[in-house]
Amino acid sequence: MAIYAVGDIQGCYDELRILLNAIRFDPDEDVIWFVGDLVNRGPKSLKTLRFIKGMGKSAICVLGNHDLHLLALALTGSAPGSSNGLKKLLAAPDRRELIEWLRHRPLAHYSKKLDTLMVHAGVIAQWGVKDVLTHANEVENALRGKQPEKFLAAMYGKKPARWSDDLTGNDRLRFITNCLTRIRFCNSKGELDFDEKLGPKDAPDHLKPWFQLPGRKTADTRIVFGHWSTLGLMDKPGLLALDTGCVWGGALTAVQLDGPGVLVEVPSQQPKKF
Repeated sequence: MAIYAVGDIQGCYDELRILLNAIRFDPDEDVIWFVGDLVNRGPKSLKTLRFIKGMGKSAICVLGNHDLHLLALALTGSAPGSSNGLKKLLAAPDRRELIEWLRHRPLAHYSKKLDTLMVHAGVIAQWGVKDVLTHANEVENALRGKQPEKFLAAMYGKKPARWSDDLTGNDRLRFITNCLTRIRFCNSKGELDFDEKLGPKDAPDHLKPWFQLPGRKTADTRIVFGHWSTLGLMDKPGLLALDTGCVWGGALTAVQLDGPGVLVEVPSQQPKKF
C-alpha cells in the first residue's frame, strides 16, 4: 500500500490518468490525497469529477476555492468569477449526484499516523491542527446542512481579514473558508492578503507567506497544500506544496507521503498561459 498526494488538477483529466499510470496506482491497495481544485479552467472538469468520485475510498479530497465556486454556481445560480470550465458539468445529467458528493468533501484532512495535514491553501499561525479541523468542520456543517445556498451566497469577499474567536455567522465562516482555500500571504498583523499572487521572492516586503509567520502552531506537523502555482513544488520538512500549474501549462505532480517519498511529474498538455 502507498499513499500519494497530487496537486491541483483543475479539469486536466488526461494528465491525471497519465499520472496515475506512471505511479502504478492500484485503487484496491493505494490511496491518493487530492489537495482540492479538482475542477474549472481546464478542459475536462466533468470527466475529472466523475472519475475521482468513482475512485471511492481510494481518493481523499479536500475542497479548493474552485470546487466551492462550482458549488456556489450549482446551488445559488450565480457567483462572481469565471465559470467557463464548468458549463458542461453544470449541464450534465448526473450533475445532482456530483454536486452532492462534492459538498460532502472536507476542507481539511489529517492523518495521525503520518502526522500530516492536508488543506487546499494554508492555515493561519494561531491555529493548531485541532483548531484547523474544528474550524473546517464549521464550514463543512454549513455545506452539508439543509440550506447550503445561504452560506455559499455569502461566501465571497475579503473581509474580515483577521481571525478572532469572537467572529460569528457568515463573517466567521467566510474567514475560515478564505484561510483554508485562498490564503497565500499575510501581513505583520496576521491579516490575509488576496491581492498578491506571485511567488514569495516577488512579494512586497510587508507580506510573508503564511508558512513563514512566527509562532505558527502547525510548524511541527507536515502540511500538504496546493493553490499557489507561482510558488510551485516545495518539498521540505513540514511543508509540501504541490500546485505546479498543470492548467497553466506547467505539470501535474504527485509525491508519495509514506515510504521513500517518490516524486512524479507529468508535463501539462495545456498551452502555456504564463
